[in-house]
Amino acid sequence: MLSVMNPVRAGVWLLGVLAVPAALQGQEWQSLFDGRSLDGWTVKIRGHPVGDDPYGTFRVEDGLLTVGYEGYDGFDERFGHLFHEVPYTDYDLQLDYRFVGEQAPGGPGWALLNSGVMLHAQSPETMGLDQDFPISLEAQFLADDGSGHRPTANLCTPGTHVEMNGALVEAHCIESDSPTFPGHEWVTVELVVRGGDRIVHLVQGDTVIAYEAPVVGGGVVSGFPPEAKVDGTRLDRGWIAVQSESHPVQFRNIRIRPRAR
Repeated sequence: MLSVMNPVRAGVWLLGVLAVPAALQGQEWQSLFDGRSLDGWTVKIRGHPVGDDPYGTFRVEDGLLTVGYEGYDGFDERFGHLFHEVPYTDYDLQLDYRFVGEQAPGGPGWALLNSGVMLHAQSPETMGLDQDFPISLEAQFLADDGSGHRPTANLCTPGTHVEMNGALVEAHCIESDSPTFPGHEWVTVELVVRGGDRIVHLVQGDTVIAYEAPVVGGGVVSGFPPEAKVDGTRLDRGWIAVQSESHPVQFRNIRIRPRAR
């Protein structure tokens, strides 16, 4: 999503009643990506129907979930997301990411060395054909672009709001307390998600940002069907998705530990 702003410190919603399947309620880590295929994942590229990735944006290379743009003749705001097939509410999510190569021609300046993973996202089937980002919470991944301090695992809020220390936060992106990492370096991020109560981002094992009480609301998302965005709806469950925002990126060791409530 858009470049990070200054740090802030101090339902219906087409999901219905979702529950983590009983088979997934254990305490052991489970892989979401098998390193061989994109089985269990669904793509949604702006301007294309669900499941259609004519550019080969998301693929598996050398056991890594790879996002690339060799099939594009110009990025042209064709933002994309790859959704895991099962919605979750209460879980720990862990993954490694690194940036590779050069940004796609025509990619927005703010998307240089920029990607992320979406939490509590609406399903891909409920997105509009030309919708840019799913209504969700984004753990935003950034890397050193030569401009100075540029933390990672920030929070961005496409079509959502959160609270911090009991106060509503309406800023779109909030910086974390993480250090700045080189783009080529593998970075481990863990996301501790407790439904609609509290979410914590950790980088290399250290807590860098925490927030609570997410709800649907705000802007910075376009092309959504009106029924998909009922402002004020408690946001306590949804889909997990990784992004394509114009800079090539790779992911590995994507795993989840669902927790029974």
